Amino acid sequence: MAQQPRAWQRMLSGRRLDLLDPTPVDIEIDDIAHGLAFVARWNGQTRGDFAYTVAEHSLLVETIFGRIAPSAPVKWRLAALLHDAPEYVIGDMISPVKAAIGPDYGKLDERLEAAIHIRFGLPAKVPASVKKQIKRADRISAWMEAVEIAGFSEAEATRFFGKPDEALKEGLRIMLRPPVEVRRDFTARHAQLLEQMP
Repeated sequence: MAQQPRAWQRMLSGRRLDLLDPTPVDIEIDDIAHGLAFVARWNGQTRGDFAYTVAEHSLLVETIFGRIAPSAPVKWRLAALLHDAPEYVIGDMISPVKAAIGPDYGKLDERLEAAIHIRFGLPAKVPASVKKQIKRADRISAWMEAVEIAGFSEAEATRFFGKPDEALKEGLRIMLRPPVEVRRDFTARHAQLLEQMP
């Protein structure tokens, strides 16, 4: 009888996360923060001495989301911070690779996201209206990244991600920092948001 391929990963916390059937009890914020602080966006094809990480991107998206929806409950700010959290184990694949893999990638991402959300007191699925606002913040961040560090012209970035509202990105900039700093700030922001949740 053929043995099933291993579908779990040992995390630094000691947890054993089953990727096909993830449970909230096996999810720790330190694992997420550590993983995201070492996952490079844009397949690492960015200018600078450090990779632009998913953790840094997530911090920026949460900030932009706060500008888009300033009166949103804190739980949706937490959802914005965690919007790419599954990538701590499945990596950040650029859109063309996701399209080539097909719907299985999306299903894996959804299962992980649901377990992560439940672990931190969020609903398994975020309401469509909130998801849309988070996606808008995500696209503004992607536009900024594309222009500032990924070699896109403004016209090209606008074609792929849409022209961002200047007021929503005013005073913000793309930061390239050592993973240890990003990990610390991601973990700290997560703790702040959890403390503010009712």
